[in-house]
Amino acid sequence: MANVMDTLRERGFIKQTVYEDELYDLLGRESVPFYIGFDPTADSLHVGHFMQLVAMKHMQDAGHRPIVLIGGGTAMVGDPSGRTDMRSMMTKETIAHHVECFKKQMARFVRFEGENAAIVVNNADWLLGLNYIDFLRDIGVHFSVNKMLTAECFKSRMERGLSFLEFNYMLMQAYDFLVLHQRYGCSLELGGDDQWSNILAGADLIRRKERKPAFAMTFQLLTTSEGKKMGKTQKGAVWLDPAKTSPYEFYQYWRNTADADVEKCFMLLTFVPVPEIKELCAHLDERMNAAKERLAYELTMAVHGREAADVARSQAHAAFSGEGEMPVRTIPADVNNVVGVLVATGLCKSNGEARRLLEQGGVSIGEEKAAMDTPLPAGDFILHKGKKVHIKVTRSL
Repeated sequence: MANVMDTLRERGFIKQTVYEDELYDLLGRESVPFYIGFDPTADSLHVGHFMQLVAMKHMQDAGHRPIVLIGGGTAMVGDPSGRTDMRSMMTKETIAHHVECFKKQMARFVRFEGENAAIVVNNADWLLGLNYIDFLRDIGVHFSVNKMLTAECFKSRMERGLSFLEFNYMLMQAYDFLVLHQRYGCSLELGGDDQWSNILAGADLIRRKERKPAFAMTFQLLTTSEGKKMGKTQKGAVWLDPAKTSPYEFYQYWRNTADADVEKCFMLLTFVPVPEIKELCAHLDERMNAAKERLAYELTMAVHGREAADVARSQAHAAFSGEGEMPVRTIPADVNNVVGVLVATGLCKSNGEARRLLEQGGVSIGEEKAAMDTPLPAGDFILHKGKKVHIKVTRSL
């Protein structure tokens, strides 16, 4: 069995581990049940989750069994990691709906049938029925408050105020790992490096309480060369749901990746072989455009399928070179100004945003810069937002 740690390390995934030699030996010797947690805070996964799904597929392809943990219970508390404010709490019905949406999207990346089939579990099944006194006596006794307060996920919240509700999050995530270990033999938790303290707490709890091996591994966060998180646009998150982020918008997001980030995105988000990636990204000049198109196509195909990726690529070529089919937006017949067009096509969320964009010179109709008083053409026209978004506008009858 090939050792998946070699693959993950070569492609740049691994950030931190514990008992690394022992874990390497285990992953090369037998099939290891592992888990990654996903909090159902929206009805779609987004680009921030994408890397975790790719890692999960690498693990499964190497013979290990994925456990997808949906945080239906922990989502009712909220993870303080990486936040300066408290998450809003959701109803059980909302969480259940989000869980169903996640399952459908994940099926594109991991197998839920056959050998090493992935399973989906919801921590609400064991967290919501806990007896608090028993939990404190059984689990809380293994945690040091002094040590917990040194964790980055808590330190970043201390100035604003950390609620006791959130302070319990680390214990609950550690308890998740323990339950999965007891029920499914799970001995490894994976996640983003902002989860290091929580993941390490779970591995430590199993070793203390069960006296058995347990391991933690985190991946580097998906950031640009400037250290900013990827997956954000002016409109918000880049979602995997085509109703939230269209395949064309998804394609264009990756097509506009900065030159310095293309190789990293290939390594972390695609399954293109490493030598091929090195060849594609060997030249930091105009030849990088071909690599960006390949990156955008590979990722759009992985999320939305080959047909949608073909259409998105055709639309992108149309927007930049006049080839293929450009994305079309239909506006109501009574929209009679540029501000209204920007809002009606979804390129701006509000009239105020549209006015600011026009004042900054970021809109063109055809080949001409547009202002707030620019008259609209009588028929169909091409609308450009900046240098990256180009659509054909038609009117409803």
